[in-house]
Amino acid sequence: MTTSHPTAGTEPRSDDVRFRVLGPVRAWRAGAELPLGPRQQRLVLAALLARAGRPVSLTELVALLWEGDPPRSAANAVHRYVGVLRRLLEPGLPIRAPGKWLVRQGGGYLMRVGPDQLDLLAFRASLRRARSAVTAGNMQEAVSSFGAALEQWQGLCAADLEAVVGDHPLFATVEYEYIAAVTEAAEAALCSAAPPSVLLALRQAAQRHPLDERLQARLMLLLASDGRQAEALLMYRRVSTVLRDELGVEPGAELRTAHEFVLRGRAEDSRPVLATATAADTAERSGAEVRTGRAMPVRPGPTVKEKPRASSPVHPVPAQLPADLPCFTGRERAMEQALDLAGETSGALPVLAIDGIPGVGKTALAVRLAHRVAPRFTDGQLFADLGGFTSGKGPSDPGAVLYGFLEALGLPRWRIPETTDSRAALFRSVLATRRVLVVLDNALDVEQVRPLLPGAPQCMVVITSRRRLSGLAAVLGARLTSLDVPSATEATRCFLERVGAGRPDADADAVEEIVELCGRLPLALSVVAAHVRGRPDQPLGRTAAELAAVREGLDGFSDDDRGNALRAVFSWPYRTLGPDAAPAFRLLPSHRTAEFGTGEVAGAAVLSPQAATAAWRAAALPAPDTCRA
Repeated sequence: MTTSHPTAGTEPRSDDVRFRVLGPVRAWRAGAELPLGPRQQRLVLAALLARAGRPVSLTELVALLWEGDPPRSAANAVHRYVGVLRRLLEPGLPIRAPGKWLVRQGGGYLMRVGPDQLDLLAFRASLRRARSAVTAGNMQEAVSSFGAALEQWQGLCAADLEAVVGDHPLFATVEYEYIAAVTEAAEAALCSAAPPSVLLALRQAAQRHPLDERLQARLMLLLASDGRQAEALLMYRRVSTVLRDELGVEPGAELRTAHEFVLRGRAEDSRPVLATATAADTAERSGAEVRTGRAMPVRPGPTVKEKPRASSPVHPVPAQLPADLPCFTGRERAMEQALDLAGETSGALPVLAIDGIPGVGKTALAVRLAHRVAPRFTDGQLFADLGGFTSGKGPSDPGAVLYGFLEALGLPRWRIPETTDSRAALFRSVLATRRVLVVLDNALDVEQVRPLLPGAPQCMVVITSRRRLSGLAAVLGARLTSLDVPSATEATRCFLERVGAGRPDADADAVEEIVELCGRLPLALSVVAAHVRGRPDQPLGRTAAELAAVREGLDGFSDDDRGNALRAVFSWPYRTLGPDAAPAFRLLPSHRTAEFGTGEVAGAAVLSPQAATAAWRAAALPAPDTCRA
């Protein structure tokens, strides 16, 4: 049985399609609703619609459908579901024809839709208009556009599949967009004296997210502005009880401020305005230093016989990035791709994962990129060394990292939950309406990183690791960038910038020999350059000779600061190798060659090719057909 698509206007064309994903997943062709088939087929469609015009890889679809335990026929099953969906949308489409709507792109599929075909894109288009109106100061128009955006929502994203998708990042990210939009709509309504227009939407959002204090605070203020102070006070009591019982925390600053306003305000003057405050966020409890930040609703002014109060507290803006390198050369292509990702507005959380061998410059690239894009993230930058491959200490516990992040974001210690899962949920809630850049350096694996990821699409995450974090690409569509050693030209420029290109003895032959003896590794080049700068009277030719004399080991790359010794960088992953990988790694120098393949590794260690590949991967290095020593 088919039902008509609820649209007004002219008779729909036979090739006209419409989709809904903000609520139960539905589709129409020529005004008639389409039967979308079994659960897994609807899941494929839901993923394509939630990604909204961007490709979803085959790996992501397989992981979504079978939750980490796919059968051998998983890829064929996905292709079959896609074929059925194509024929539903275009009944006369020849077999293997590309189609108009559902197309193959790269290693996955993409649904070609616009705001006229998909409710999610219509929501985003109305949201952009609303934000433009806010910027222009036209609050009435902003409220109208916010209302049009929120009308697109008929429930949770892919609501009929909620039991399957759960908190899957692909769908949770869309939900965070909804939370941010409802919060902004409430603030615009409070400024325009039109609370009833978004009150229903805010009620629904607050019910779906009972632990989001910002939503609850805005709902209280809207209720009070609509003359419902008693209901607002009862609601505060309910929310406070939930926070104490489920998280063991007291209401935060925003919720308490809203409660105070409702207690002191009167119906006729209960229209708060948004103002930028400059104050300490409960300094007596957290001690955190803050500066002017996001606007919050405060009272227009004191009433008679009431002492003027300080502006409402605002959140701090952390700036945790390490200092940028004074010398940074090359990596133009990698930087260009990273900047493109930072500029995307697709609605998905942008995640960049940089991998490569030790000393190849992963952290340098991540820090340089972070400084380039930092101005876009007005609510701050967070940085953590996760210690995944650091000598002398184990990998950082994600819960401990989250504790530091939450403190830096302005939460007092008594509000931070005990468990890692609760901290991760609170972290996502705090960042739901903030623009924050998160840099996670030296990650061990996907499991260490997963709790540290925001859910909001206006944030960005940059990760470095010696391992390729393919799981992030499968689940979040992360951009994976593998760094190889720089070219000879780039490595030479890197070395000369560090030693000073004006050295009278910087002859090309000596520089070329030093660069090759360093294996073109940026870390090795920087260590040797520091050695050269500390001995300005020593010719570069002598430095090259010293390196050549000790080329069988790493002693030539040690400096006075033992923390920068290249030996430590390479020895730590060696100590983590298993019984197959460690002997294979030790036997490689016996081949007296700079390049070798997995066949040579297998021969040196008397392993099967499969075991040799596994041993190489265990060293947190890529396993291409031919590797450079």
